Amino acid sequence: MRFTTALLLLAGISLSTTAVIAYSNPKNGETRVDRRAFLSRATAMTTAAALPLRAGADDVSDFVTTESGLKYLVVKEGTGAIPSGGQTVKTDYTGWLDDFNSEKKFDSSRDRGRPFTFKVGTGQVIRGWDESFSTMKIGERRKIIVPPNLGYGDRGAGGIIPGGATLYFDVELLGIL
Repeated sequence: MRFTTALLLLAGISLSTTAVIAYSNPKNGETRVDRRAFLSRATAMTTAAALPLRAGADDVSDFVTTESGLKYLVVKEGTGAIPSGGQTVKTDYTGWLDDFNSEKKFDSSRDRGRPFTFKVGTGQVIRGWDESFSTMKIGERRKIIVPPNLGYGDRGAGGIIPGGATLYFDVELLGIL
């Protein structure tokens, strides 16, 4: 995905550069386009080239939306048991602000190489996690989108997650302990 992003950004810069060269070096007999029209066209070309950068990030049409507003997409089906309330689960996760492809990763058990454990349904984690993990099977991996009311609300967390933030997680249920 990052390669695609870089390639599309490069294409946008290339189109803009071509437009600048065309504006500053008109060919024989051609008249220059007025500055306002040139800037308008250059901006439109750059914007059009950049649009695909976010198109996939905001596409949640394949996600399931629960009554609470939690959105999830099963990326890998699980085959094991579903945890009951109060059971301790072992998980791996990565969390981002903005979207799943964001540079704003705020935490990851995968990066630390240390799975995270908690008791499902007891309020040890944000409500969106309790809800998601209470319906997952061992081995299942999901992308979840946690709205602010199921995350950290208006208060945010630790100076890293701003108030009112929607959170994006890639989570996996590794086991029930």
